[in-house]
Amino acid sequence: MSRLTPPLGVVVFVVGSASLGSEIAAARLLAPYFGDSTIIWANTIGVVLVALSVGYWIGGRMADRDATPAGLYRLVLIAAVLLAIVPFLAHPFLGLAVDALDTVAAGAFVGSLLGVLVLVATPVLVLGMVSPFAIRLALEEIDDAGKTTGRLYAISTLGSLAGTFLSALLFIPLVGTRRTFLAFAFALAIVGFLGIARARWAIVPAAVAGALLLPVGIVKAQSDAGRVIDDADTEYQYARVIQSPGGERRLELNEGQAIHSLIRPGSYLTGGYWDDMTVLPAAARGGEAPGRIAILGNAGGTVARAVGHYWPDTLIDGVEIDREVSEMGRKWFDMRAPRLRIFTEDARPFLRATDERYDAILVDAYRQPYIPFYLSTREFFELARDRLNPGGRVIINVGHPERSDALEKVLTATMRDAFPSVVRVPSESTNTILVAGDRGLTPASLGPAVRRLPADLQLRARTDADIATPGLRGGRVYTDDKAPVEWLVDASLLQVAADGGER
Repeated sequence: MSRLTPPLGVVVFVVGSASLGSEIAAARLLAPYFGDSTIIWANTIGVVLVALSVGYWIGGRMADRDATPAGLYRLVLIAAVLLAIVPFLAHPFLGLAVDALDTVAAGAFVGSLLGVLVLVATPVLVLGMVSPFAIRLALEEIDDAGKTTGRLYAISTLGSLAGTFLSALLFIPLVGTRRTFLAFAFALAIVGFLGIARARWAIVPAAVAGALLLPVGIVKAQSDAGRVIDDADTEYQYARVIQSPGGERRLELNEGQAIHSLIRPGSYLTGGYWDDMTVLPAAARGGEAPGRIAILGNAGGTVARAVGHYWPDTLIDGVEIDREVSEMGRKWFDMRAPRLRIFTEDARPFLRATDERYDAILVDAYRQPYIPFYLSTREFFELARDRLNPGGRVIINVGHPERSDALEKVLTATMRDAFPSVVRVPSESTNTILVAGDRGLTPASLGPAVRRLPADLQLRARTDADIATPGLRGGRVYTDDKAPVEWLVDASLLQVAADGGER
């Protein structure tokens, strides 16, 4: 054995670190496409545990037949290669998943999700094979079996703990998801190469190091809608700015799965649901200009910009959890208004802590396909109600699968538990605006306000008044204790896919 050969304790520590570190990174890899709900975490943890279990079993059988140091370090090197290619090979699977969401093809959606999880599970399975090898090589006498096994498992668990915190608190925030996988792969490659001590195996750590130096942008998808002029793998999501040949810009989050901000040259209107969110704070209050509004989920500031233009005296508190998205808003989306303040906070803690009272609270923080459950509950809407001035309104944008109203019904029922009246404005096939307020709010009350609005907004306001109806009935009330919103969205996707298949 070479003097540089790592002790078995070092090997199992690095392997344990890579196992749990890659699990955290895998959940992060999936989050921009499928969300970070409990379902995604359960799938990720479950697949990793199954992979480790199978690896322990196979590794144990192999170790009993032929446990050699060379065999151990070959396994570590193989795991390094497999882990390094995960972020590169995962993208095609995730692209298929996004297309499946767009077309609501449930089979492709589930298949793509499972494909990525299996892709991550493969290197984890190989990593699981290492522990039985290490234990077999460490055993010198049967009397020491318990002590040796316990020591190695303790070191492996400490490695897993280190990998968890390194991944979540250091690597992902500082270098991103892809390089997190590569960092753990590089550590494995170094340990494996030092252990096997043969020059030809140097290609493995060298190749992983080369991958670490590659610009991240080369694996990001380009857009058919135009040219990517800016992108960032932020603390929370992947964000990019697309500019069309005509000069329109859009902020896409989560690999183009959703558009969160839009600006058209020479216009404060977009032709999309943002215009409804601009119109309704005044239209739902008899045409009176709002004195102060809060926008929870400000993104690149499309609504804040428009409100600041049409009502320059309105105080606007824009709340956006992702600082880099706000920076993109300032740089690319003219995110400015005379009285705009930006808060980099999560929506509900911000609302709980503020002493301000608002004429309208706009909620556009639902991230599809899964939405933060704590923004869909009775307690949240009661909190929002308590932060309103008399006659104030809560206005939320509900994105949903086309031809599906299950999510809207639940949110309407939950809002109705906190407010006397809920009005719906079905602005697009996949977006419905819900407005909640006192008993003076009715669909008919939107019409007379049109004439009091700025001329540019009157056409949109008239359209909203014409299509407004009372909120739907039939949903259940969600609470902080029980809000199975992930199940609801999954069921909606599957139902729409089934309905589509029948036609």
